Order: sequence, then structure tokens, then C-alpha cells
Amino acid sequence: MKAVIIEDEKPSARRLKRMLEVLNITPEVMLHSVQESVEYLLNHPAPDLIFLDIQLSDGLSFEIFDQVQVDSAIIFTTAYDEYALQAFKLNSIDYLLKPIDEEELKVAIDQFKLRFRESENTTNQGATINFEEIAKLLGNPIERNYKRRFTAKVGEHLKLFHTDGIQLFYSENKGTYLNLENGRNYLIDSKLESLIDELDPKQFFRISRQAIININAIDDMISYTNSRIQVKINSFKELDLIVSRERVKEFRIWLEK
Repeated sequence: MKAVIIEDEKPSARRLKRMLEVLNITPEVMLHSVQESVEYLLNHPAPDLIFLDIQLSDGLSFEIFDQVQVDSAIIFTTAYDEYALQAFKLNSIDYLLKPIDEEELKVAIDQFKLRFRESENTTNQGATINFEEIAKLLGNPIERNYKRRFTAKVGEHLKLFHTDGIQLFYSENKGTYLNLENGRNYLIDSKLESLIDELDPKQFFRISRQAIININAIDDMISYTNSRIQVKINSFKELDLIVSRERVKEFRIWLEK
């Protein structure tokens, strides 16, 4: 089986690759943007299966299909549930929400293998769209249990913090911190790369390699050099919060959801 991963968050791509290798699938390549994916698909034989994130560094992955005819089966791997209908209009097998569950991934691959066997003697036949599944998704929105509480050790004590009271998470000096409305910061055990899959994407957004912000904590936004945006959060002075250039478009979309 020839498989490809398209995922802009490299830690998430590596985690998925490890999960697939346990299932005896070794992806040929990991791609991280719309442009990179288009170039690869135009110059290489189509893979049997694509594991596809939706929000990529330079746009939505659906833009790939406006530029390339893709006959591969697709398993969507994303933190967003609002694209389910659009996804099922494509040659999709399943729609897995992050953080990806190992058992759900195995079930999705088993579904692909079953459909692949059923259609292996039929030229250019894609997976059948299950409109009952689409209707079910539209009538019953996908629910996620995002992380709502974090703990931090303070001396001999363990403090508990609810995400609604956390203004942002940030990295500094190889540590990850949460910042509260009162301006205090606490060191936590989590890595910034793993947090983005655990937090509600409607409330939190990773603006750069250094920071994930809470939309409810934004005080002001200012135009910055090179088409970037500076975000102001009350009482936070530890570092400048700048939306990286490649995330500005996605950030604007997030603000209006």
C-alpha cells in the first residue's frame, strides 16, 4: 500500500507516521503545505491512500483538488469538524478528529482495505460516498471532549486551572507556561506542540512557534511588519505576540468563526 501524509504540524505528522508503522504502513512522504502537495502529486504516481489534514500552513487542503486530479482514497485527520460535508464529497474513507485515536485509525484503514478489495478490478473507481453518513453528520454534529483543566506544581502544592481562565500558553527557555488573567505564569509539563491537539480550536489558536492564545483574552490587534499581526493580551509582557506570516490567513478565518 502506497500512503502519503499531508499535515502542516510536523509533530502531528510524526505521531501519525509512528501509529501507521505499528499497523504495518510506512508512508512514502510527509508533506506540509498545499503548494508542496500539489507539486508532489503532479510529479509522482498517485498513492493508494492519503492521510489529509484540512488546515495547512498556506490554506485549506481542499485547494489541492482545484489544481490536481486526485484519485487516491482519503482519510481526513483534522482538529476541525465543520468541514465534514465538504470532505465526504471527495473520495474519502473516514474523518478522524485529533487527537487521533489508535483504534479509530485502525478501523478507518480496515474500511479502506475492504473498499480497495471490492474495487481493485474496476479501473478508476473511487470509494462510494455514503450519503447516509453525511446526513448523520449534519444532523448530529461531531462532539469532542477537549481538555478543560491543567495542573501545575507550585512548591509542594498542585494547582488546578480551567482553560476559560487561561489567556495563553507560551514557550520560553525550553519550558511551557500558561498565563492567567491576573498576569501570573505557571510552568506545566505539556509541550506546546501537543497542546494544539488537546485544546478547543474555536477558543485557542497557535499564532506562532512560541504561543497559543485564547480568543477571549485578546485586547487589541495591530498591523505589524511583513503583513503580520501583533496581538495584545492584558497584563502579558513576557514576549511579543506576533502572528507568524504563514498563519495570518488562517488566523483571520479563526477570528470570524
